[in-house]
Amino acid sequence: MKNTLHISNDQKINASLLFFIIVGCQIGVGIHGFQRVIYEHAKQDAWISLILSFLLAHFVVYIMMKTLDMYGSNDLYGINLDIFGKYFGNFLNLLYILYCSAAFFVIVKNYIEVINTWVFSYLSSVFLCLSILIIVIYAFTGGFKVMIGITFFSFFFLIWIPPILLIPLEYSDLNYILPILDNELKGILKGVLSMSFTIVGFEIINTVYPFIKDKGKYKRYVHLGMLFTLFLYLAVLLVSLTFFSGDQLMKTIWATLTLFGFIRLPFIERIEIITICMWMIIILPNLCLYMWSVYRGVRRMVNISVNKFVMIFSTIIFIANLFINQRMHINMLNNWFGKYAFSVVFIYPFILFLCALLKKQIKKMQVSNNEEN
Repeated sequence: MKNTLHISNDQKINASLLFFIIVGCQIGVGIHGFQRVIYEHAKQDAWISLILSFLLAHFVVYIMMKTLDMYGSNDLYGINLDIFGKYFGNFLNLLYILYCSAAFFVIVKNYIEVINTWVFSYLSSVFLCLSILIIVIYAFTGGFKVMIGITFFSFFFLIWIPPILLIPLEYSDLNYILPILDNELKGILKGVLSMSFTIVGFEIINTVYPFIKDKGKYKRYVHLGMLFTLFLYLAVLLVSLTFFSGDQLMKTIWATLTLFGFIRLPFIERIEIITICMWMIIILPNLCLYMWSVYRGVRRMVNISVNKFVMIFSTIIFIANLFINQRMHINMLNNWFGKYAFSVVFIYPFILFLCALLKKQIKKMQVSNNEEN
């Protein structure tokens, strides 16, 4: 195959680490306030929309892996070049680079907004953006395996969430999620669409795939990672749906943080503030791997060093941060990215798979014709 990557064994990772990569990339700032967005469409059946969105995600990732397996040791960028040629392939690669860059920027902006709202209201977004970029650059320049190590480490900052959600259950009312299936199918499906911004991240396998050692085992770990993410999101959503009334949930921007605000422990007064500060470690894998995906794509197009790429990319993100600061603009950014993400992550893999399958069949026909001649 053209554009095949040759990765040395010392650069590759075990397939089991994909579990932590998928969890690390799927859980980010979206978990802070996804409840209001999905409830707006599906009401008390929002949990059904959530499950359906993950079922769709499992099917999409299955199609992604089928496409990747056709090429053995290539990533999405190389597959695009092989199927669509140099010019149109690079155009598609540019769109994917834009997607990964937008994902990076959206995570940074939403996290800055949470910090400004809940912790440091008068702290400049410029300072916060610069601080986040410095941390990401420090981790990114350590190399791919350092980023995977951070992803593994960040997982243990998530496992405390399900046990602590047992505390608000004392004040929950199951009547809030009744009656089940009382909403129109259209509303439930809109809820599925609205979750696209929150559950993206599993598409990172498009760039990580060539770096996996035992490719015969990687699929199970991808699906297990997505199942864990589903369990965590479903736990947070069900507790939120039974803790808040519908009117309260519609008026609450960050329902998860508000939920944590009601939790009181003998040794911690404001657990939501600690959660927000600790969330930097949780979103760090998101930021590092999206930045790394951008770098892998740019390297396909131009020969650029890591240090030069980091400086250019960080400068672009920093400048973009200066122009988007109001809540209205951030909402518009989130809505735009949600639609863009749905197209790139949930629609394009099917198109790519069909094109790869068609090209494979054409090659088979050409080979058989040559043998006959």
